Amino acid sequence: MQLRILDKIRKIPRGKVSTYGAIARAAGFPGNARTVAQVLHRSLGLPWHRVLGAGGQIKLCGEPAMEQRFRLEAEGVIFRGRRVDMRAHEFHFPRR
Repeated sequence: MQLRILDKIRKIPRGKVSTYGAIARAAGFPGNARTVAQVLHRSLGLPWHRVLGAGGQIKLCGEPAMEQRFRLEAEGVIFRGRRVDMRAHEFHFPRR
């Protein structure tokens, strides 16, 4: 399970984002968004900043949230208020 989730996270390209739920579905584990969050928390070297909550919301708090927004903006990701413009930046995983 973890390897499939890691594979999906690594596939999100620069300037694109995905949600915890979309990654879980793409990995074959619908309804396991929390597992995606756990995998991110335990793993190093991932593009963690490209993973968001539903609707494009940053789910982290404090300085990590500011760092995530900074990293995304550095990749050209546009925010609408506190959320990423998902129409412009959501990465769609290929269907199986």
